[in-house]
Amino acid sequence: MPNISQKGLQMPESPIRKLVPYAEIARKKGHKVYHLNIGQPDIKTPQVALDAVKNANIEVLEYSHSAGFESYREKLSQYYKNQNLPIDTQDIIITTGGSEALLFALGSTMDADDEIIIPEPFYANYNGFTVASGVKVVPVISSIETGFALPPIEDFEKLITPKTKAILICNPGNPTGYLYSQEEINQLAEIVKKHDLFLIADEVYREFTYDGYKHYSVMNVPGLENHAIMIDSVSKRFSMCGARIGCIVSKNKEVMAAAMKFAQARLSPPTYAQIASEAALETPQSYFDEVITEYKERRDILISELEKIDGVKVATPKGAFYCIAKLPITNANDFAQWLLETFELDGETVMVAPAAGFYSTPNVGLDEVRIAYVLKKEDLIRSVAILKAALEIYTKK
Repeated sequence: MPNISQKGLQMPESPIRKLVPYAEIARKKGHKVYHLNIGQPDIKTPQVALDAVKNANIEVLEYSHSAGFESYREKLSQYYKNQNLPIDTQDIIITTGGSEALLFALGSTMDADDEIIIPEPFYANYNGFTVASGVKVVPVISSIETGFALPPIEDFEKLITPKTKAILICNPGNPTGYLYSQEEINQLAEIVKKHDLFLIADEVYREFTYDGYKHYSVMNVPGLENHAIMIDSVSKRFSMCGARIGCIVSKNKEVMAAAMKFAQARLSPPTYAQIASEAALETPQSYFDEVITEYKERRDILISELEKIDGVKVATPKGAFYCIAKLPITNANDFAQWLLETFELDGETVMVAPAAGFYSTPNVGLDEVRIAYVLKKEDLIRSVAILKAALEIYTKK
């Protein structure tokens, strides 16, 4: 029998999705499963986006431009400018989700065995994207004790080698919800300029910030034009995860020319999803105001309830809609599987994402889980009650 590739063997499982078979078993038993494991918002998609697809008068479903609809890129440029981001139409390539944008960024800036420094814990699929690109992740660990703040800049500098090509951040962060300050972004800007590196910023949660904190983009840093690459997506902003539309943004013309070749190789992003995404830009500010208020209330309830559980430690997120919780256990993978396979409270259980999959350093985060507060408030309260009851039993096993 032929062998599969080393790349295939090295490709990590998703910590978010690998427990799905156990959730399906739990449902077949008649148990209700509260999904705290995945960032799938229950917020309604803007009606204007859905209507645009419904009313599209298309006789031939043809390719679009490899960079995406020009009309969409023009409107997206204006959207960014309204957010005080100096982004022009030619700085944007539309991609099939933020995932493809990240792959284009890696492919355009790095060769096999090059290195990228990423503060961890980080979005689990960064591990997969780098494996697919033949790039080595060099992690710099942030800590729950500091709320997952940016590690000291000296920790980055000592990791830089001739193979280092970029630093990658997620801001606000998935899975931590940490929001980097303007000072922290400027520190990163200085180090990438000093060592002639790229700074890739995954900013798909830009609008989701709380407590008066404001997002500061890498696209706002003066003098960083040739170093900054921004990744964006409609998935969370407009609750359109299934559209699979994102974009790669940079002022660096060589990066964008290289990214365009990758875009041409995959032909074009999906037409109907672009129609929906372009229409979504007409969503009124009131939509976002209501969504932010709702997520802040959910965050406050979740954190408050988690802090009532003995032995649980949690950092309060400033953005996105995730948090990392440190549990009084030794193996979150085993605990998460046990929750679905064995435990139930009045016919209900919860699904969490073991946090070890959000690190690349072995044996780190084994007692942590990521929780997404994308459920309505009463479901979050119930979920934490189930989690508390489960921990009481599990820790006595």
